Amino acid sequence: MAIANIKVTLLCSIEEVWNKITNLHDFSWRSDLQNIKIIDDNNFVEVSRDGIETHFEVTDFLEHKCWAFKIENINIVGTWTGKFYSQGDRTTLDFTENIVSKKLIFKPFIGSYIRKQQRLYFKDLKRELN
Repeated sequence: MAIANIKVTLLCSIEEVWNKITNLHDFSWRSDLQNIKIIDDNNFVEVSRDGIETHFEVTDFLEHKCWAFKIENINIVGTWTGKFYSQGDRTTLDFTENIVSKKLIFKPFIGSYIRKQQRLYFKDLKRELN
């Protein structure tokens, strides 16, 4: 099991950040995705650039406060929790992933992989919002 946490403060209102992150219809800012398939209000599938489908089941959705999921694909299973904090014209994001590799060969690398994914996500988000 690997746990990765990242905290970032953006110079944007919490409404702007929340709306960008939770809008599954506009993923054009995500450099790691080719598609998002929306199943229903609580389930969606992200399709990576290399075709891997990751299934997300929403477990918590508190507007401007928290968005959380169970996640699973052919390689991993786990959870993701995003917490949102407003500080005037700034927003702090606190994202935590708790991931287990399904394949023995990937276990030593899973922690560095999810930290890399988190950094890419925030690089894309900062570029989109600034």
